[in-house]
Amino acid sequence: KYFSTEQHKINQLVSERESVNAQMVEQIEEHGNEDGLLAEVTDDGKIKKDEIIKYIKSLGKETEENADELQKLNQYIGLLNKEKELTSQAKTLEKELEKKVINKYPTLTELDIKTLVVENKWMTTIEQSVKSEMDRISQRLAQRIKELVERYATPMPKLTTEVQSLTTKVESHLRKMGFIWT
Repeated sequence: KYFSTEQHKINQLVSERESVNAQMVEQIEEHGNEDGLLAEVTDDGKIKKDEIIKYIKSLGKETEENADELQKLNQYIGLLNKEKELTSQAKTLEKELEKKVINKYPTLTELDIKTLVVENKWMTTIEQSVKSEMDRISQRLAQRIKELVERYATPMPKLTTEVQSLTTKVESHLRKMGFIWT
């Protein structure tokens, strides 16, 4: 409640880091197989920065043959660096936020604490639970209505007529078979 902008910044950094991780996974999946450009530095689906650097040095200067591979390797190093930077920034901001929260505790009044706990925490949780239960009940009700519609789709007079028709057929067949009843 008090530090939403700081939390938003942390969430943005975490989101960016997850995006970078997705790009790294994509690179590994696309180029990390046996014939891929990153095959030489891929070990159990992971690529380590120092392995990439060693491999780049072993390739030497850029030529037509290794240009694409060097580009992919350098691109992956860039992703590793960006991930590390984003992780570091997020941790720094989390530590700063934690200090701010700790410093805020002594300044909270009893009313502030009650508001935070009752209105912001409990009431929100109760509201979400009630909405969830209402959604569940309405879905069940809709499903039950659908079942009833399917069950009673045929009107009673039509069913009665159909039953009479089938009864007549069955009785006819039974008579042909020699059964007689009263």
